[in-house]
Amino acid sequence: MKKIKIITDSTVALAPGIAEELDITIVPLSIMIDGTIYSDDQLSGEEFMKLMAEAHELPKTSQPPIGLFLETYDQFADEDTQVLSIHVAQMLSGTPEAARQAANMSKADVVAIDSGFVDQALGFQVVKAAQMAKEGATREEILATLEEIKMHTTLFIGISTLDNLVKGGRIGRTKGMISSFLNIKAVLEMTLAGSLDPVAKGRGTKTFVKWFNEMKETLVNGPTLAAIGISHADNLAFANQMATQLREMFPNIPVTVLHTASAVATHTGPGAFALEFYTKA
Repeated sequence: MKKIKIITDSTVALAPGIAEELDITIVPLSIMIDGTIYSDDQLSGEEFMKLMAEAHELPKTSQPPIGLFLETYDQFADEDTQVLSIHVAQMLSGTPEAARQAANMSKADVVAIDSGFVDQALGFQVVKAAQMAKEGATREEILATLEEIKMHTTLFIGISTLDNLVKGGRIGRTKGMISSFLNIKAVLEMTLAGSLDPVAKGRGTKTFVKWFNEMKETLVNGPTLAAIGISHADNLAFANQMATQLREMFPNIPVTVLHTASAVATHTGPGAFALEFYTKA
């Protein structure tokens, strides 16, 4: 039976120690801050937020080069190994396309896929794939399961300022927003159709609280949850507040709180959070 090697990129958010425990290889994006280039795995989320706050210009992110993917894949070019490379949504980054090109060039047996998501929502697929690989599942079995998870995943992003998203080109000013007020607070839903759709907007933190209270009702009355992730960009207090309430509501469901990756925080800006979950098929 062939061994399945799982590879992903650094836009993923994983609990500490999980990558090592499940033998997941993470290929880093890079970030340029005022002319200095950092690998995404060089900085903690907290360190990056401090550097971004002090920067003269918005940091710029770059996908891993094809050569880095190729070098990574070729390490697993043996008869007994198949590679499954799972990546951030194409709508957010050229990373999955770079991975696919490298897969076509590699000496290894590689399948590279677009997860449709980012952060912990990407992590749901990566962790499940690695767990199944460890249990001896085939790549085809893993891919079928990942498609189920993808179709049952929801990702909401709370933004305290739209400035970073607009400057980074990740959202247009006509996307149902009030274009002249970039300090508006908004909750966006990331869709598999490739868009960030506004579901709530307002001027104060009560915007987030009101939306979250309504979302709790939706979760209680919705399909059975498999996992919940809460990520943040320098907004631990609100992330913990949500987590505490959700753990009380769903004591048997894992609720993980993490700081989002630097490459993601670049575009969400400070004060952002994400609520992401998937339900059982």
